[in-house]
Amino acid sequence: MASLLVLSATPEQEILPALSLLPHKVRNIPAEPAGIVNAPSADLIFLDARSDLNNMKSLAKVLQTTGLSAPLILIVTDGGLAAVNEEWGATDIILTTAGPAEVDARIRLALSKNKPKAQAGLVETNGISIDEVTYAAKVRGVPLDLTYKEFELLKFLTQHPGRVFSREQLLSEVWGYDYFGGTRTVDVHIRRLRFKLGDLEALIGTVRNRGYAFNPDKTEDEEVPVGY
Repeated sequence: MASLLVLSATPEQEILPALSLLPHKVRNIPAEPAGIVNAPSADLIFLDARSDLNNMKSLAKVLQTTGLSAPLILIVTDGGLAAVNEEWGATDIILTTAGPAEVDARIRLALSKNKPKAQAGLVETNGISIDEVTYAAKVRGVPLDLTYKEFELLKFLTQHPGRVFSREQLLSEVWGYDYFGGTRTVDVHIRRLRFKLGDLEALIGTVRNRGYAFNPDKTEDEEVPVGY
């Protein structure tokens, strides 16, 4: 059930009859700039644009300037369709003759489009968050002080949970083929990472004679199946 706000010049009238047949919570208020300031919060807003299109368009722009976060659906007539464009800032439009099934479907689609999307480049697992865009890593919200290679190593391991990588493979994937240092540097960076992860150090497991793996389901430093 969603919380809906209907803005209309005639809030005492039933603007969209199908709404009364749906289980949503509906609040009707006058379509006036002054009323918007103190308007109750809502998951979605319907704007009655059946008539007085110029004023309703101006009101839609006011909604945009006030930082409207809820989707906006315009209620229009067949004759008013030609007047609707991107300047209204509407998510969708609906005719007054729409039935309950169509109204409910449009509400669901508008709400799903308004859901925040996962941040691009963000990896979160087992209390660890890694932001590939800002090269920042945190443990339970506390920033980690990592070098560039430590960050890259942690990112690579968390992106392949449960898979075992030899020291040579980690050198190739994290340091690159043009790196001529020995595999000893992998052990050093793993040790530093574990120290900085604190009580989550066991997430980076050692597989004897094989290498290392990020073990999201392990609480002890023990062998895991090879997955490479």
